[in-house]
Amino acid sequence: MSGRYALFRWSPSLSGLPGFPAGQAPHWNLAPGAQVLFLRQVDGELQAASGRWGLTPAWLKDLNTAPSHARAETLAEQPMFREAFQKRRCLLPANGFYEWRGELRKRPFWLTAEGSLMHFAAVWEAYPIGGQVYLSVAMVTQAAAHLRRPLILDEAQQRAWLAADTPAAELQALLLIPTPPLRERVLANLVNDPKFDAPECLTPA
Repeated sequence: MSGRYALFRWSPSLSGLPGFPAGQAPHWNLAPGAQVLFLRQVDGELQAASGRWGLTPAWLKDLNTAPSHARAETLAEQPMFREAFQKRRCLLPANGFYEWRGELRKRPFWLTAEGSLMHFAAVWEAYPIGGQVYLSVAMVTQAAAHLRRPLILDEAQQRAWLAADTPAAELQALLLIPTPPLRERVLANLVNDPKFDAPECLTPA
């Protein structure tokens, strides 16, 4: 499962979007429950926002049960995700993500694609607490051998994913796109600690 990713470098065009947090800090070890940057369309305009990684519909009472991932295979049918998939799609920008592999002893791997940023398909929800409205997201994942990886979209696919008028059949097709070629390298175990968030997370093994 792609339970961790990083966003430590971004372009001026991204930081110039409406809603981009003024205090956005670089992160090398984002884990479920963290505040993460996401992109969405609001009235046809691309905007940035910050939300909790763990989808929280307004009816959900226990934040500890908020799902951080949504399976592409069942996204359109599951009650937890169905309406968000139809109406509240978004993107998670990332420099790369981590994967743990191995039989007896799992080792962390760092995976990246071409270009400085990857964009993962996601869905978002708003939830009220104490008179304030907060935002939350879930990453869409797809099967990759015996693992699950983020659904990675190229520029054209990103536009279709975010557009409010994209036909349902085209959205379904996006859920089936294959993972693009990825570069990878094995890492030291520093990233294993979800509380450790520093450039050393990418220390090679």
